[in-house]
Amino acid sequence: LPLSYCISGIQMLSVQPDTKPKGCAGCNRKIKDRYLLKALDKYWHEDCLKCACCDCRLGEVGSTLYTKANLILCRRDYLRLFGVTGNCAACSKLIPAFEMVMRAKDNVYHLDCFACQLCNQRFCVGDKFFLKNNMILCQTDYEEGLMKEGYAPQVR
Repeated sequence: LPLSYCISGIQMLSVQPDTKPKGCAGCNRKIKDRYLLKALDKYWHEDCLKCACCDCRLGEVGSTLYTKANLILCRRDYLRLFGVTGNCAACSKLIPAFEMVMRAKDNVYHLDCFACQLCNQRFCVGDKFFLKNNMILCQTDYEEGLMKEGYAPQVR
């Protein structure tokens, strides 16, 4: 992510009945609710701290918000607007910046494309995979390829 952005934590605080009401940074009215949000060193009504793009209530979607270009954004919209898009190393199609990906060295893959490129076997957590000649291979196909090349991996 570029350096010209800010990630800020969002805290939900209960309003103490004996304290002077705080002003909301969103609507400038006093916060008389039971709870308030603190973010960007300011106080907010839960309804007033919203993403500038999708209007989601940021206190409900997570504990962080993103600010850039005077916008307050949720993570998904920040990445959609300012994130880096790329191409999948397996299918060459575009991967939107907000989409979850798998990485192997410098390669990036759609989650659905991260499979052995010879037998299409999907990997589970803990499975070994190999990157050979920029292809993802399962252990079986990798070892068969080594045997065809004339040297088998040493088993101990």
